[in-house]
Amino acid sequence: MRRAVMAIAGTMAGLFGLLHYKSGPPPGRLATVDTTAQPPASVDTTTTPPTTTRRAAPTTRAPSTTAGPRVVDGADVTNRFGDVQVRLVVQGGRITDVQALTLPQDRQRSAYISQVAGPRLRIEVLQAQSASIHIVSGATYTSQSYAQSVQSALDRLPR
Repeated sequence: MRRAVMAIAGTMAGLFGLLHYKSGPPPGRLATVDTTAQPPASVDTTTTPPTTTRRAAPTTRAPSTTAGPRVVDGADVTNRFGDVQVRLVVQGGRITDVQALTLPQDRQRSAYISQVAGPRLRIEVLQAQSASIHIVSGATYTSQSYAQSVQSALDRLPR
């Protein structure tokens, strides 16, 4: 009888704890994605926005100049699934285009992830106008390498 009372009390305490548990990230830990934000007019909106909540490390923005378009290649960044390299087109201090020169393609799964993540990462850079972009869920290594390549391209621009 005593065991039954203890089992019921333990079950009720566990159920109470489960019902009052607040799931989700701790406050202030992770940024949220604004799914209502509209991309710049020059951005191809045929892909859906990324479904992520983390951002890469904060970085500097492109320098402001009034010169014609500048094309600069980022560093070739290697991760465990392959190399990532981007080319930026910057005009008037704004990133006007991002081209992925190299994305992981060695495995079938890597090629698929690159095919899905590449356009999303492009939109992220064009919206952020920096390398501080959202990480694409399922393409963490590619996203981080993409951001590093973008940052290296921005660093190569004259000040």
